[in-house]
Amino acid sequence: MAMQTAGIHHITAFARNPQENVDFYAGILGLRLVKQTINFDAPEIYHLYFGNEAGSPGTIITFFPWPDSRRGRVGGGQVGITTYAVPPGTLGFWEERLQSLGISVMKSSRFSELYLQLADNEGLRLELVEREEGAGSTWSFDGIPADKAIKGFGGAVLFSAHSERTRQALEDVLGLVKVGEDAGYARFRAAGELGNLIDVPLSDMEWGAGGAGTVHHIAWRAQDFEQHEAWRNEVAQNGYEPTPIIDRQYFNAIYFREGGGILFEIATDPPGFANDEKADSLGAKLMLPEWFEPHRERIEANLLPIRVREIKEGER
Repeated sequence: MAMQTAGIHHITAFARNPQENVDFYAGILGLRLVKQTINFDAPEIYHLYFGNEAGSPGTIITFFPWPDSRRGRVGGGQVGITTYAVPPGTLGFWEERLQSLGISVMKSSRFSELYLQLADNEGLRLELVEREEGAGSTWSFDGIPADKAIKGFGGAVLFSAHSERTRQALEDVLGLVKVGEDAGYARFRAAGELGNLIDVPLSDMEWGAGGAGTVHHIAWRAQDFEQHEAWRNEVAQNGYEPTPIIDRQYFNAIYFREGGGILFEIATDPPGFANDEKADSLGAKLMLPEWFEPHRERIEANLLPIRVREIKEGER
């Protein structure tokens, strides 16, 4: 039987101001800051992770906030829209909350679903959709009760510079199943309940440019380390050039660029974000891998301070 991913593990994007990033994703969207660490390849900048209470695969959006970053341009070769799933009957709550905080929203529909579309403080494109499937959140923050909170990813819209090649990679490499076409999009379903519906415009998109407000890569789930090695072989056998397996402390990763220009990662579900701090204090302090620990004082001095705080009307 062909391999099948359960869906999105995480999505990683670029930002500029780290406090504004925390304000938007933790303060406004009510996600939990589950990990603050650094970009292991560029330790002068943060790597911030936001998700559900445990930082479960399928809920995690991560950012490289670099104050000197240029503004990017959303386009081909990127995740164009990140989709979040909320419980049925809660879009009205979210529309009211977002508008009260000065965030413009727009309604759209595809595949008989209604979407509330918006952009974050950097222009990163997001949308909310009501979905029955997927476990509800147990995290509440600043007037967002758990029964209205974001569950995790509903999926994503992939902007491809060569749509046919991207659609082929989703089916032939990742094992997603095409379920239909609507309004110029093809839809594919992964095996899991969160981060499982991927839409791809049927037309090729003009190339985007990386920078703040754009997605760097999308990561797909491997259930364990053994399956992860099998995924690397699967990717290579399909003619792509995966990286070696890289230890990212909270998951192992491989990367490859599919034919439509989008950087794909495959990441393991284990060991998770409680790997180096207790579950009840996730995200409370800067965590460093052991090889950077001797440089903590210098690293911390170079980073802008951040804190999770409630955002009130008129503060944005």
